[in-house]
Amino acid sequence: MAARNGAGAAASRVPAAEGRYWHVLCLCEITNFATLRRHLGRPRADRLSLDVADHILALCPDARISSAARWMVEIAFEREAPEHAAADIDALRQAFQRPLDLDGEAHQLQMVFGIAAAPASETDDVRLSEAAETALDEARGENRVVMLDLSRADLAFDKLTLMRELPRAISNGEMFLAYQPKVHVRRQEIASAEALIRWQHPTRGLILPGDFISVAEQAGEIGALTMWTLEQVIADQKRLAQDGHDFPIFINISGVLLADSVFVAEACDLIRRGGARIGFEITETAVIRDPDVAIRHLQQFADIGVELAIDDYGAGLSSLAYLKQLPARELKIDKMFVLQLTSSNRDPLIVRSTIDLAHALEMEVTAEGVETPSALALLSVMGCDMVQGFLISRPLAIEAFRHFLVEENPLLSPGGAQHSFIRPESFWKRA
Repeated sequence: MAARNGAGAAASRVPAAEGRYWHVLCLCEITNFATLRRHLGRPRADRLSLDVADHILALCPDARISSAARWMVEIAFEREAPEHAAADIDALRQAFQRPLDLDGEAHQLQMVFGIAAAPASETDDVRLSEAAETALDEARGENRVVMLDLSRADLAFDKLTLMRELPRAISNGEMFLAYQPKVHVRRQEIASAEALIRWQHPTRGLILPGDFISVAEQAGEIGALTMWTLEQVIADQKRLAQDGHDFPIFINISGVLLADSVFVAEACDLIRRGGARIGFEITETAVIRDPDVAIRHLQQFADIGVELAIDDYGAGLSSLAYLKQLPARELKIDKMFVLQLTSSNRDPLIVRSTIDLAHALEMEVTAEGVETPSALALLSVMGCDMVQGFLISRPLAIEAFRHFLVEENPLLSPGGAQHSFIRPESFWKRA
């Protein structure tokens, strides 16, 4: 269910003047999905999001609805003000307090809602998505509707302020990690995950890496931030291992740190003591800063078992000279090529040639930004090894990620039926 749209009611719900309305994104989660699945059976439970979508459209006919998971739908619409959006979602919440008719039987769905809203003229889709996820995390804990308003004046911040606040943020636990799985296409299993750092500021709200990583580098805090990330990943990986999930977790490494021998020594020591399966994602730009030193340090990481992946391949000045020297086993194709894979003439040629080149160098290939079944199908035909993107899962906080792993594993049913990652097009695109 990539998109399920209402019948043209949007014009009556937002003002005609361009830019004078709000974009609203709401994540709606069925918290008792596991219980319902036991009663309904897995095949029927897998269609539950379609019933939820129909129920929502009856009350909010201009909504655009997509499936974020079998137990979650994403609702997007526009309103004149955040208060109007909050009122609409509260009406949905009250509607779902009544049992829902499923094939002639009444079943109670327990729902939580996380909402984010921003003025149309200032909307950043990534920030809106991350804010909705943060609101949903808060809603889970309090069993209610939580809304984040991204227009607040205190979201306007400058780098100097962030530089002053960053050390406190690290020590005060304002940072958290979100995990996004990478799925092996042929094996139909989760091969690894990427840990993505977020800053939940106490007054400014969610701050994304693009706003503070460069600040951390300039302030000399990137080493401390990365060591915190490593420690958290090691702790989280132990929890995942207790759940029966054993796969490497990758973190992004700044080019500044690849030239820092003190950081390399400390990181190696921490990884050895932690006993976790860790991977580093690096960009070629990071290596170009000081190639000899960077390659030597990357080899030290590889020698202690750290898996290395080249990130954002194709987005910068891709150099074959560095590619053949790096001790990397994975190459990640930048999402700018994947997002247009089925609508461009050139991007498929670039992706296919990159896959062939990486395989010739005995590297596995991951495609980032996989958002549609058609892109996944084409990548599979091209021989791409792994995929990562919203089609599989958004980045999830650790508890939500653990829940995702429980719901999605084992990826193949005992009878060998096709796994739910490879859903038919009719599931994702419903008129």
